[in-house]
Amino acid sequence: MLNIVSSLRKKLARTKSGFLGKIAETVHLRGKVDDELMEQIEEVLLKCDTGVEMTDQIMEALATRIREEKIVDPDAALEALQGIMQDILLNDYNETVSIYDEINRRPYVIVFVGVNGVGKTTSIGKIAHRLVRAGESVMIIAGDTFRAAAIEQLSIWADRAGATLIKSQQDADPASVIYDGIAAAIARSYDVVLIDTAGRQHTKDNLMKELSKIDRTIKKLLPEAPHQTLLVVDATTGQNAISQAVSFDQAIQLSGIVLSKYDGTSKGGIIFNLKHKLQLPVRMIGVGEGIDDLEDFNVNEFIQAFFSNNETVGDQE
Repeated sequence: MLNIVSSLRKKLARTKSGFLGKIAETVHLRGKVDDELMEQIEEVLLKCDTGVEMTDQIMEALATRIREEKIVDPDAALEALQGIMQDILLNDYNETVSIYDEINRRPYVIVFVGVNGVGKTTSIGKIAHRLVRAGESVMIIAGDTFRAAAIEQLSIWADRAGATLIKSQQDADPASVIYDGIAAAIARSYDVVLIDTAGRQHTKDNLMKELSKIDRTIKKLLPEAPHQTLLVVDATTGQNAISQAVSFDQAIQLSGIVLSKYDGTSKGGIIFNLKHKLQLPVRMIGVGEGIDDLEDFNVNEFIQAFFSNNETVGDQE
């Protein structure tokens, strides 16, 4: 586990520096615990995409700790703040398990949704790679028939992962392609089916309704499927990820979130807000461009990597 934490710490260096580093810098520059420091901490939390409600919760808890424990030392206040944030993560994610441990029926169907450009196809390829490496037979269905480039990109990832790709002509009916793919997976006894869907802007009702149609199509063959419906969101988009998740969850019931590009943002607060705001767990986080750089969100490993003092928290890039 130490190797996992050490590797994760390196991959999250930018996010940690930008988020916790800004808080630490604020505390040390102020040099004392007072109302102005509290206002400055609150401002940093909001700027780092922690969200209004979650920021209020954190600040209320911090004020209580400072009052009850009579904290006057800035470093002690910083330690208390980090403890509160860790407790929030533990409370929100203590029951979250890896999706790989939930594959308990065949074929196990996972649908991926999200807007264009969030890393959906890449996430599918990385998950397929891990599943194949674990000995699972994997079929990927190219349900994004609107963009020829999407099918080509998915074909490359399927080849890299060693998965079977089911695709059709551009502009084919996505629901029909997915129906045929699942029928083939059942006939050929595949273990896991990963379904790509077209990138949708969450404000376009007709495209969101198509997701509902895809869900109904899947249930015609497998009434209990999809077993997971994962929304892929780009961590660098901040609070826009919240509105995306709300709209997608209304169209097709989501089971969790894949938070891509988390290593590429200096605003790490989104990880605290998603579960609290939506009651949807972050199941995976993207921490790099490599094929193995999509990690299960293990809260204990994340806390050790993100909050440890092995590196100077206040160092800025």
